[in-house]
Amino acid sequence: MKIATFNINGIKARAEALPDWLDEARPDVALLQEIKSVDDAFPRDVFEARGYNVETHGQKSFNGVAILSKLPLEDVARGLPGDEADEQARWIEATVVGDRAVRICGLYLPNGNPAPGPKYDYKLAWMERLKARAQALLNTEEPALMAGDYNVIPQAEDAARPQAWETDALYLPETRQAFRRVLNLGFTDAFRARVHGPGHYSFWDYQRNARERNDGIRIDHVLLTPQAADLLTGCGIDADIRDRTKPSDHVPVWVELDA
Repeated sequence: MKIATFNINGIKARAEALPDWLDEARPDVALLQEIKSVDDAFPRDVFEARGYNVETHGQKSFNGVAILSKLPLEDVARGLPGDEADEQARWIEATVVGDRAVRICGLYLPNGNPAPGPKYDYKLAWMERLKARAQALLNTEEPALMAGDYNVIPQAEDAARPQAWETDALYLPETRQAFRRVLNLGFTDAFRARVHGPGHYSFWDYQRNARERNDGIRIDHVLLTPQAADLLTGCGIDADIRDRTKPSDHVPVWVELDA
């Protein structure tokens, strides 16, 4: 089972690039972030014609997450538990049924800038809720993963110029500590389980020729429960997608599970 996460930075802007990537990469499941569309306006037909089941959790002009799956989806849930007043569309999950069932959670974690401030407070509170949901997933003792745009640079090697991010909400010590608290519950960072060292990024700013200089950061992650980690057979970043026509500032990150 090939599962990919991709912050598309607007479904309208990626109307051609996203289907082209799907046709080429052929993921069984694609978790999308920043669809920037209400549910009714999402172009389901484009993806259903390619054999994908489509589930969305949309929001007008901002945020929004979606699941595209060629496999059956069961028990779809929208919204990260823990704050009924939170109206931002940043979390969607479902059980994907292949040779075995895998719980798939797609997320778009808050950016948090400027920090300090209310947006950063919201980010840290969201991460605490994420930790609670992560623990609940572990408690099931079933294969599960949480994938998406975490807006977290975990370590210095995950940025071409870590010193440039020292005061940014993506790299502040409190952010990285909150991310580690989730990992330390027992999750595996799929990419770092397979690939080590600097130079591997999933985001490049549109400005200052960042992609040409490989001035990037790795902020799109796939975290696996122990049962899912046991099924991991491959992981990668489709960095070349950033070099194509009308790209998102993010690129897909994918895992392959023996499921």
